[in-house]
Amino acid sequence: MQRRVLGLDVGGANLKAAHTDGAARSRPFALWKDPGGLAAALRGLIAEMPTADLLAVTMTGELCDCFESKRQGVAAILDAVEEAAGRTPVRVFGNEGRFVDPAGARMEPLKAAAANWLALALFAGRFVPDGPAVLIDVGSTTTDIVPLEDGRPVPQGTTDPQRLACGELVYTGVRRTPVCAVLDRGPEGVGLAAELFATTLDAYLILGMIAEDAADRNTADGRPATFAAAHARMARMMCADLETSTEEQRRRLADAVLKAQSSKIDWALTLALREFPPPHTALLTGEGAFLARRVLARVEWGRRCKDVDLERGLGREISKAACAFAAAVLASERPEVPFRDAITCRR
Repeated sequence: MQRRVLGLDVGGANLKAAHTDGAARSRPFALWKDPGGLAAALRGLIAEMPTADLLAVTMTGELCDCFESKRQGVAAILDAVEEAAGRTPVRVFGNEGRFVDPAGARMEPLKAAAANWLALALFAGRFVPDGPAVLIDVGSTTTDIVPLEDGRPVPQGTTDPQRLACGELVYTGVRRTPVCAVLDRGPEGVGLAAELFATTLDAYLILGMIAEDAADRNTADGRPATFAAAHARMARMMCADLETSTEEQRRRLADAVLKAQSSKIDWALTLALREFPPPHTALLTGEGAFLARRVLARVEWGRRCKDVDLERGLGREISKAACAFAAAVLASERPEVPFRDAITCRR
């Protein structure tokens, strides 16, 4: 009988859980503001999910500046996970493509840091068993680009610094990225404030690409994620307000954000795939799959390749928690066996 596994993806701004039975949840949690509250937050998330025989953990929250080092961050996250898990066994996925127990992860913490992308790539590879492909995961904060060959991840790097350098990790997402990190100036040379007045979430609310959610206050000013509030936040980027700017000006600024982010991801794709055959298939996942689809339409090979949206196959909630679901599935299938033979690192 296959084990019931709950995957946990512990990020710096979000906690994600997904069960092998298909249940999934995503919850905002500002780890850098409340590291001491992580165990309670995880306990509450686990309580919402079906019973599991095993917890499979990935993380990126170790990079939070509440920790003095990644080593300290990994240890703190593992402490919180074990406290929340109670008697349920825990396994941690690392960037060598295998699960280890928490003691093993503490011994080599840098291998446990930011390995969630690899779990997702190993899982996603089963959808493209033949030929070259690329996985594009556009999340709230970052974008992961992973080349695949015959279902095997073939990355140039495995750590965050390596992946940033080769274009496989792009620090841009569809919710949390400050507008001032995307644009220096607005349309027609309009000056912009270098302040956290608005984020990419506001641009996509204005453009109708992300749905309003009045209960969501994870915004630049703590006001709701609504169309009206997004316009007010975007106006501040021009050192204006709703009275001293027009709706058309704010919409043009939102469109400029879309174009700038598309260009950034396009550039990263070119860099990440420069030594790789043009992909036959693009696997898209994450909240920003709509942005990845726009980028593919800009490039010749992208217009020719097959577009596989994992949300259509997995469902919206699992797609949002795709790395957690991938960890759960992998741990249920081969919990103690290295996946190293399924990875070819090109560095």
